[in-house]
Amino acid sequence: MDVGGRLTGEGAPQPQWLAAPPSPTAPADRLLPERRGYRLKRRLLGRPLTSEDLHSERLSRPIALAVLSSDVMSSCAYASESVLRILLPAAGLGAFVLLTPVTGLLLVVLGVVCLCYRQVVETYPVSGGSYVVSRENFGFAVAQIPGASLLLSYVLTVAVSVAAGVDAVISAFPVLSPYPVELSIACVLVLTYGNLRGIREAGRIFAVPTYWFLASMALLALIGFGRLLLSGHLAHYPLAASGHVPIGNEGSGLLFGAGVFLFLRGFANGGSAMTGMEAISNAVPVFRDPTVRNARSTLLLMASILGAMFLSVSVLAALTHAVPFISGTPTVLSEIGRIVFGAGTAGQMAYYSLQLSTALILILGANTSYNGFPLLVNFIASDSYLPRPLRTRGHRLVYSNGIYALTFVSALLLVVTRAQVASLIPLYACTVFTGFSMAGAGMTKYHLTHDSPHRRRHLLVAASAFVASVAVTLIFVVTEFSRGAWLVVVCIPLIVFVLTRTNRRYSEERRVLAEDTDDASSDRPLLKHHVVLVLVDSLDLATARAIQLARTLAPPESVRAVHFVLEPERAVTLSRHWRELGRFRIPLELVECPDRRLMKAAAEMTASLAADGETEVTVVLPRRIYSGFANRLLHSNTADRLVTALSTVPNVSATIAPFNVAGHLRHRRVAAQAVDADGTEESRAPRRAPERPKRRQSGAADGRIEVMDETTPIGELTYRRRATIAGKIRAMRVQPWSGLQTLECTLVDGTGAVNVVFVGRRHVPGIEVGTVLVVEGMVGRYDGRLAITNPSYRFATPSFREKPAVS
Repeated sequence: MDVGGRLTGEGAPQPQWLAAPPSPTAPADRLLPERRGYRLKRRLLGRPLTSEDLHSERLSRPIALAVLSSDVMSSCAYASESVLRILLPAAGLGAFVLLTPVTGLLLVVLGVVCLCYRQVVETYPVSGGSYVVSRENFGFAVAQIPGASLLLSYVLTVAVSVAAGVDAVISAFPVLSPYPVELSIACVLVLTYGNLRGIREAGRIFAVPTYWFLASMALLALIGFGRLLLSGHLAHYPLAASGHVPIGNEGSGLLFGAGVFLFLRGFANGGSAMTGMEAISNAVPVFRDPTVRNARSTLLLMASILGAMFLSVSVLAALTHAVPFISGTPTVLSEIGRIVFGAGTAGQMAYYSLQLSTALILILGANTSYNGFPLLVNFIASDSYLPRPLRTRGHRLVYSNGIYALTFVSALLLVVTRAQVASLIPLYACTVFTGFSMAGAGMTKYHLTHDSPHRRRHLLVAASAFVASVAVTLIFVVTEFSRGAWLVVVCIPLIVFVLTRTNRRYSEERRVLAEDTDDASSDRPLLKHHVVLVLVDSLDLATARAIQLARTLAPPESVRAVHFVLEPERAVTLSRHWRELGRFRIPLELVECPDRRLMKAAAEMTASLAADGETEVTVVLPRRIYSGFANRLLHSNTADRLVTALSTVPNVSATIAPFNVAGHLRHRRVAAQAVDADGTEESRAPRRAPERPKRRQSGAADGRIEVMDETTPIGELTYRRRATIAGKIRAMRVQPWSGLQTLECTLVDGTGAVNVVFVGRRHVPGIEVGTVLVVEGMVGRYDGRLAITNPSYRFATPSFREKPAVS
């Protein structure tokens, strides 16, 4: 009986998709129903994407600008405010004079960093950004420094962007001020859902708010500077409003009494405007061809737009004397909007448009992390510095595990900081500029060791980016150390340590698995004797399946059922029931275990059986599988611990025979419901004749294969009839047949499956898993199944390729 519960024609088990197609009255979904969780997942996320859809999920330049630039563009909404929060208490009104020069210095750094990352994109057009640059120029160990800083940076990007976006919402609607954390968590969950649906879906979602924000900022700048040109001034806010940050007395001198330390601190905080600059270099493969040119042009456009908006906000903030509030709301940008747009109906509409678009782009700016973080962790995991499950693509071709990890950590950070942007900024910019520094250092070394047509110019740009980024990083560490930067100083080395330990663990495992490979290979001579032990804990269906498996591994006389006596009364009961049942024809052996050390007793018994060096011992352990966290708490994992204990004994192998208890319960409920339905509704209604399957199309639930008129569906093949069929190769294997190596391919089209056999050939050029073929030949039998041997074939035309089903 196969996994679908049907008898095979030759009495041997075979996969469901290889067996004959079900009749119209017994659809496949009744034989192998999808799990409820998967059906819900498909309803929420859409149809699963196949690997062939990966190329179609690339981004065009307009969509890439929206998806990858929303974070860095939205940072202009809080960068100027971050500078004012530092300078106003020290310089008073002089802070508004200093704001524009500070912005100008930051724009110089922005330009140098942008030019450096254009080199990164051209030289290393893969995911990874500064991580790849450091790895290729300084080695794997040093690369973990930017890797750690980028991991922190992406988490902080989500927290800062979402918190700032919620502040923008609260500025427009103060009634929501008691709920910043709740609103922030809700936004993170919406972002997670959008990204789990896939790159292209996320791009459609995020494009409109990004361009809406750009239009709103352009309108703000045009009206603000237009009024300034017409009237010569803009209205000022009063400086003594309740809730403002403290405003000091304006001093004299170049820095208006602020002092070099505070000036540098304000300069460093303004560097938050550049967070997100690395997003494009981390996601070059998601661009459409030509990927490098599109990525470089998008990066330059992004930096230019950011510079213009950052400068505009700083100048307007200085002209209107927009003072930040201690609570964070209303924001400086909100204050500028109220003065520039005025109190009329049109002005109010423009103001709310600005606030809503700002909130959306700030919240969706966190999408930069949702695009970059999974790609980065995939890259680091590929180098064995992070757990390998982070490399797995999910339902919609995204790295789902990376998205889940980012969501959890960023949500936790928002709860801990109560979604306060001012508490997050010192951590945020420090991690970002660490990555900038490593990228500049790596590109500097690259140009020192590689010749290129513009080597000197490129070397100057890379070295300048390195020096500027290191300077900003040091300023951050020194000036903001007691305000949170110490946490970054501690966390980056700690993360590097964890990454290094993870890599060491993987390296040790690889060495262990590689040792004595030749001795443990299948060419090693078989031992004279083989004993199979089935460890019996109770007499149930799981034990019966384990005994059934054991009987396929060795003759009945070599199979032994063993029960270690931990509870004498239970052992007596089990022995009596075993004799009464009498079906297994295998005696039950009771082994004393007085100290109740089951692992030790099993290891000693198997070691004694294999002690002669001529006996191979296989231990079969029934394991009952229960779904749900509560059920796992109710049942032990003794089988797993026994496998661990026995796997180190020479000439002893342990295997688990799993039995899905929850699955059988679910199938039993489905069968009961079907019986009830047959006995009620179906008995009252006349049965309709089953519809004949359509010939033009056939395929699985998630795909369709176009069938040409001259071909026969595989499900309608007849023995000893010549036929022309078409389908996709689902599986391939090479095995000996009559002394010849033979390539066997399983061809499927949705109505059934058939073997296509090439006798005497190990490989056929162009034929691989996923290839669509049109095959013609006589239908015979091979290995007990329908097959076409040594057929004539041709590759399908492009129009014949598998087509995605409509979800």
